[in-house]
This record gives sequence, C-alpha cells and structure tokens, in this order.
Amino acid sequence: MDCKKALDDAGGDFDKAVILLNERGVAKAMKKADRVTGAGLLESYLHNGRVGVLLDIRCETDFVVRSEPFRELAHNLVMHIAAMNPENVEALLQQPYVKDPALTIDVLIKGVIAKLGENIQVAKFCRYEL
Repeated sequence: MDCKKALDDAGGDFDKAVILLNERGVAKAMKKADRVTGAGLLESYLHNGRVGVLLDIRCETDFVVRSEPFRELAHNLVMHIAAMNPENVEALLQQPYVKDPALTIDVLIKGVIAKLGENIQVAKFCRYEL
C-alpha cells in the first residue's frame, strides 16, 4: 500500500515514487529512535584469517533478531567494518556503504528499520588485524 500511495503521490513517476518511499522510510525510522533495544545479535566475520570483526547489533525483539533482513544487515555491516576500518560507531554511521556509496551506513540501517518496524542500533564493534 505504501508503494501504491507513493506512486499516486508522484503522479505515476516511478523515480519520484522511489525517492518518496526512501524519505518516508527515514521518517518512520526517526519515530522509532527512542525505543529500547533489548534484544540483539553478535555477528562475527573473518577475512583470510587476518582481519576479524565482532559486531554487537541491537533491536527490540527476538523475533526481529531471527529475521533474514536483520541478519543480512548484521552480515553486511561486519563485512563493511572489515573493509573500511571505522574508528567508532559514530564514524561507522557516517561512512558511505562499501557496496553502494550512494548510501551511508546510517541510511542503510534506517531502511531496515522502516522495513522491520523496530529500532535497530549498532551498540559496539571491535576489529582486529594482523
């Protein structure tokens, strides 16, 4: 229904509808930003036995933790951290996403928040390199 409404609001222009959907998704994510993230996942990644990442990513419920979009997000984030070596969580959120430089990590996360309907936060991460 959101897609149909965005297409109607854009006067049938598909590209404008996509932009509207993205803006509305970010707005939905902002409304959820104050919710408590009590559930979470530890995601790990090793690259060629020389770079390792451990990510603590949080959401509101165990149901979302087990969802495919949340797990995919966690996996993509550990791979990004391994490749881009951000200094901290704040720096990570501002980095362009390695798979799509048009997106920042913050926008990527907000897109998943809009899709799943729960707040998602990167609590912390650590990266090791030999």
